Amino acid sequence: MLKDITLGQYFPGNTIVHRLDPRTKLILTVVFIAALFTAKSYISYGIMLLTVAVCIGLSRINLKSIFKGLKPLVFIIILSGLLNLLYTQGKPIVEFWIFTISWEGVRAAVFMILRIMMLITGTFLLTYTTSPIALTDGMEILMNPLKKIKVPVHELAMMMSIALRFIPTLIEETDKIMSAQKARGADFETGKLTDRAKALLPLLVPLFVSAFRRADELATAMECRCYHGDESRTRMKTLKMENIDFAALVLGIMLLAGIIVLSVFGL
Repeated sequence: MLKDITLGQYFPGNTIVHRLDPRTKLILTVVFIAALFTAKSYISYGIMLLTVAVCIGLSRINLKSIFKGLKPLVFIIILSGLLNLLYTQGKPIVEFWIFTISWEGVRAAVFMILRIMMLITGTFLLTYTTSPIALTDGMEILMNPLKKIKVPVHELAMMMSIALRFIPTLIEETDKIMSAQKARGADFETGKLTDRAKALLPLLVPLFVSAFRRADELATAMECRCYHGDESRTRMKTLKMENIDFAALVLGIMLLAGIIVLSVFGL
């Protein structure tokens, strides 16, 4: 299960999506999320699904990687769908015990499941096609106006980037610790849910120790390289917006505008 978590991983490539400026991809991700939460109809969700499919095709990310990332969240997705299915009021289809399934509930459940899946896929595509360094630079430049009110923009961007970068590392470390404890007789897969939860508690101490050790090593390495935050810092590669970036932004804004219009007219 741990190996199925792919958040924070970067898959190098030379596709159109990979070549987009990180600032463009960050803005488009926000626009996509806004459009996704604005969509209210089958037509709107169809357009959003088509958009996700086109983005996956252009990025040439293997569908197995997408589904692999969704696998650990299947329980949350199904639970969200069931809650919408059972507790949305409307024209009844089936009634049993204290629950009533309505056409409106089916519609709400389908939309919720699609929304969560597309939301996760969209954020995965951002990290899959953008290196942590580029993502840090993009976030920092976009948040530059906040420096005027004394917000530590560079430090915040660096922390977010490091957090994303170390997610796969911590997952790998957790998997190693679990394998070592299984070799010593630990059982994480049988018994009641409470028993399996208690069995995971011994993982926390070595995992926290490992995380703090890695953090200390990273801090030492940054100090040895005379890292002083944003002070007098230069970049090896200067970000520059190209025509393809402006075209992508225009398409993203058109998508959001179209979804808003469809929502207003109830289509």
